[in-house]
Amino acid sequence: MKAWLTAHLARHTRRTLAKTLSFAVVHFTVAFAVAYWLTGSVITGGLIALIEPACNTVAYFFHERLWQRFGSSPSPAKGYGHGNLLQQKER
Repeated sequence: MKAWLTAHLARHTRRTLAKTLSFAVVHFTVAFAVAYWLTGSVITGGLIALIEPACNTVAYFFHERLWQRFGSSPSPAKGYGHGNLLQQKER
């Protein structure tokens, strides 16, 4: 593999991991707050906040990798949502 491609993939992987970790922190916080509010239990809230977001964080990492591979860059002309993915497949 060419050096520039390896560097490009490494940079995207680091960025994806950083986004995944920041998403995880937000998700854990929200999950705990909601679970605690619903149950009134710190233990139950903590367990739910550990299990559910952990599963979602792993799923998000792979979602982001697929989006990088098959999605297109956001642009005002094409829009900013999942429609970019469909437009690129039609090409």
